[in-house]
Amino acid sequence: MADKDDLKEGKNFHTHVPQTNKPFFLKGAGSLDWGMQNRLSQIFNPITGRTVMLAFDHGYFQGPTTGIERIDISIAPLIPYADVLMCTRGALRTVIPSDTKKPIVLRCSGGQSILKELSNETIAVDIEDTLRLNASAMAAQVYIGAEYEHKSISNIVKLIDTGLRYGIPTLAVTGVGAEMDRDLRYFSLATRMCAEIGAHYIKSYYFEPGFEKVVAACPVPIVIAGGKKLSEIDALEMAYKAIDQGAAGVDMGRNIFQSDHPIAMIQAVNAVVHKNEGFKQAFQLYEEIRARSATIN
Repeated sequence: MADKDDLKEGKNFHTHVPQTNKPFFLKGAGSLDWGMQNRLSQIFNPITGRTVMLAFDHGYFQGPTTGIERIDISIAPLIPYADVLMCTRGALRTVIPSDTKKPIVLRCSGGQSILKELSNETIAVDIEDTLRLNASAMAAQVYIGAEYEHKSISNIVKLIDTGLRYGIPTLAVTGVGAEMDRDLRYFSLATRMCAEIGAHYIKSYYFEPGFEKVVAACPVPIVIAGGKKLSEIDALEMAYKAIDQGAAGVDMGRNIFQSDHPIAMIQAVNAVVHKNEGFKQAFQLYEEIRARSATIN
């Protein structure tokens, strides 16, 4: 307790200096509460306004797919190079070290496997468990145009409403069925719907032409999904084009953990996202890191 006898009158009020109220840096998040903004600033680098999310939540519907058969071996070495980890609560509890300082985006939807209709999902994580795990955001799929579109939208609405009560942002992940066209019309619809119902940021796919129009029409940040495995230079080119056209980052999984050298790849992706490197320069960085690693080993 402060000593009452040693109190001093304040003197430095700087009456000639107006109090500043720094605008929040992230698109569409300026009116959110402090807790929401604080969590979003953990996910997005306040200097660049961008993020490199490492996604390894695929097991929730794919099982032990290539590259994440052993998360403790394949993913743990990549953690220092990611801004954010996107994973399930099972993986988080069992194999991710609890002294990890990276923010967690928690996969909160589930209920179907690759053997069934994926859009028939439900909310798979309670808000209390999200809080116990100290997650910085919650994520769920939204399947616009799929058989269970309405159910997936209801799922994300419930997450948004619950998250608002506790200051936890929600990431809407646009799920695209094999029969759907990955074009301007579809992604304009899917991303705008997710933003309009209250998602705080959106994971979508890069496509050509017209991606920049989707970004411009979406009032919250868009991060791109890595999608299927590409060659390293093609994945870096995709990331470069997306960032150049307004994406606020990437959420990559297979194009990192299935790479010939995942540690080199995630560093090359970082160079594109946060240092504005061209994809050819980033690929050169990838090759240099891979070569150094081979020499050491």
